[in-house]
Amino acid sequence: MRGLRWRYTQLPSQPDDPLPGEVEAEAEAEAEAQTVPTAQGPGIQEASVPTLGESKVLHEEEFRQLIPYFPLRFTDHSWTLVYCTERDGFSLKSLYRRMEGQSYPVLLALRDRDGQIFGAFSSTAIRVSSCFYGTGETFLFSFSPQLKVFKWTGSNTFFVKGDLDLLVMGSGSGHFGLWLDGDLNHGGSHPCATFNNEVLASREEFFIQDLEAWALS
Repeated sequence: MRGLRWRYTQLPSQPDDPLPGEVEAEAEAEAEAQTVPTAQGPGIQEASVPTLGESKVLHEEEFRQLIPYFPLRFTDHSWTLVYCTERDGFSLKSLYRRMEGQSYPVLLALRDRDGQIFGAFSSTAIRVSSCFYGTGETFLFSFSPQLKVFKWTGSNTFFVKGDLDLLVMGSGSGHFGLWLDGDLNHGGSHPCATFNNEVLASREEFFIQDLEAWALS
């Protein structure tokens, strides 16, 4: 396999047409957390990933390990850093603003103040919504320290929902798989029916050290 190519591209003001083939994942998709030692997967020849110099959260090997879990039609695309707390400040409103007009999938990568790395892959851009949206391709992940990926269980469709004060991913029985407050300072993670996930962070409620949002170019 040829070496990975690292590219950083400028965020376009308007996206092209949505990527073709957007489909719902099967209702009985596996939800068990999986640990992977390498990034290689069936059908993956080469992938473009965020530039190491740009990402303050994910190292090269960590991102390589996530690649097999992205839908295959996305693995050859490059990624653009659309939002990061270091550059854009700690504000959920700013995150939404940077996502305006976008329709592509998004990778959220976080580090809490205890150094734990975790996040989520959303099959659609993150936006303000009065109801849940997204598809079964959405998943949560955590490096603790090995990668664990929590896929859709098929039990509900509570993938992503956000307002100006709260962003949540996954829900069930009053618990959110991942939630972030409006200041992107405080968040939490609890087991939920959508992903049957473990607590992603070092504890159920955490403070955010760094947050990045990467979108397909």
